[in-house]
Amino acid sequence: MAAPNEITVPQLLRRIGLPDAPVIVDISIDPDFADDPFLIPGAFRHPHTDVAGLKSRLNGRAAVIVCQKGIKLSQGLAARLRCDGLQAEYLQGGNYGWRDHADAPRVPADAIPPLVDGATLWVTRHRPKIDRIACPWLIRRFIDADARVLFVSPTEVEGVAARYGATPFDVEGVFWSHRGEHCTFDTMLTELGMQTPALQRLATVVRAADTNTHDLSPQAAGLLALSVGLSRQYRSDEAQLEAGMALYDALYRWARDGQDEGHDWPAERKT
Repeated sequence: MAAPNEITVPQLLRRIGLPDAPVIVDISIDPDFADDPFLIPGAFRHPHTDVAGLKSRLNGRAAVIVCQKGIKLSQGLAARLRCDGLQAEYLQGGNYGWRDHADAPRVPADAIPPLVDGATLWVTRHRPKIDRIACPWLIRRFIDADARVLFVSPTEVEGVAARYGATPFDVEGVFWSHRGEHCTFDTMLTELGMQTPALQRLATVVRAADTNTHDLSPQAAGLLALSVGLSRQYRSDEAQLEAGMALYDALYRWARDGQDEGHDWPAERKT
């Protein structure tokens, strides 16, 4: 019988990437993590001894606690958090259980840019349309929920990156950018180990809309239209990004489990 504060790998897989996904906290000890330096998508590392610091960082949000095997470290910390009134579960099997599941993506820890003041910091060109909304969505939903994005003049992206320790993306000549026929969203999926069927399906739509190759995906024209509309609706790039998060949340759910659904009216036509 499963423990009431236990979550399985398939259950967690269904929740990752959604707006209400729990915070995933990796508390595996340093030697164990060094032997297998990968993270569950969206997870951040935190020492199991710093309970007060973790509670402050969670700020009341629900959490899934992960150690290497899903035994004493994660079960103990989840119980401690629950004792203090927080919603916390531990992952059955821990990182090993996640690693051994065929459909569970893992993020190479060294692929994630260094933190700046506790979160990743990214910088790109202002007035975003498609790639520059899709990429921050991917980062916040699957890599770092607290990631911050700076929008600046195209000529100043690399200079701002150098001065503020930010990671530049979607500009020519940087690591996180277009590669051949693939757009920056594709690059991030590859480098971050996030090539799941749903995200690859979404990537095709993003690429088709972003590179004007609408023959790749019938959904591309719709994404382009909505993206242009958002860019003209919001003067603030930050407000546009927040609105765009909901757009990509919906597209992800379509790509994950809704792409086979159609619609017609009336619902039952007579032949």
